[in-house]
Amino acid sequence: MTSNYAQAVRKGARSAGRVLRQLGVREQIEGAGGAINVFAASSELDVPLLFRPLDGLLGAYLKFPTRGILVTTQRPLSIQRFTAAHERGQCVLDHQPSLDDESVLRRMMINEQPDNDRQEVEADSFAVAFLSPKWLIANHMKRQGITVAHLRRPNVIYQLSLRLGVSYEAFCWTLVRYQMIAPRQARELLGTQRRALKEALLAGHRPTNYRGDVWLLTERDAGTRIDGSRNDLFVLKLAEHSNGGYLWNIDELRDSGFVIVRDEVVEIENDSIGDPGVRRVTAQPPGDYRGRLVLDEARPWDLEQTLTRLELNLDFTGPEEEGLSRVERRERLMREAA
Repeated sequence: MTSNYAQAVRKGARSAGRVLRQLGVREQIEGAGGAINVFAASSELDVPLLFRPLDGLLGAYLKFPTRGILVTTQRPLSIQRFTAAHERGQCVLDHQPSLDDESVLRRMMINEQPDNDRQEVEADSFAVAFLSPKWLIANHMKRQGITVAHLRRPNVIYQLSLRLGVSYEAFCWTLVRYQMIAPRQARELLGTQRRALKEALLAGHRPTNYRGDVWLLTERDAGTRIDGSRNDLFVLKLAEHSNGGYLWNIDELRDSGFVIVRDEVVEIENDSIGDPGVRRVTAQPPGDYRGRLVLDEARPWDLEQTLTRLELNLDFTGPEEEGLSRVERRERLMREAA
């Protein structure tokens, strides 16, 4: 066990980096995009992970009679992911068995009174470095055209946190840890209500509740994997060249079972003639949707001639339910089929 807080942080982060390299995660993510699948990592490292409706706990790391990880089914997907990464850190670092409650979420990597429990500090550091390595943040920022100056904007932080699969709060403090923003800026960002960010994106549409997230998807997300939950919504914001007769075929969304709750064209205000407008489509995925979505921008009378194609790999089946993780169940079915 490390002797001081700074050493514990470094030890946890180094261990996470070593596991990510061992699994070849960077190569996979840079090719397919998306978030790091911590549940798949548990499967690949041969440590059982089960989801249970735990009473008063977020997760647990067990060593007897065999090593294993438990994660609650009663929290959102981002919390399940952080808890699984925290327990994975306990395992990799060969810690003593641990029962983890809400205090896991209250601890921050940057605080004025660091936690004296070095085991928990190491596991927290592992979780942050595993789910949000600096190279992954840089990868998403580059894809989205985001600079460090943009990290002052709550809407930017919100969308980046979704793509990383972490909570808005955790991502703010991760940026502080990487010295990409100052602690004061993090506190200012945390003063923004997430519901207000969702309402701004939905532009007048009122869902049954605001527990789900709202994704803003553009052409910059083409070819990436989007991992969300069953009650999420998304807003497509796409340039549409209607001046040339090209329109996005939204029927492809409807045919896949999506409910279109808003569809509009926003004209770009400038002095140029013939510039494209912006098509904004707000859609709700069907329950437990997982699949590849393909949208084409084409002339309605000549659908074979596509001007632009947007392909997305969507998984809106979170959060994880009782039993094995979704990825573990799919892998077992594939092995049995083979």
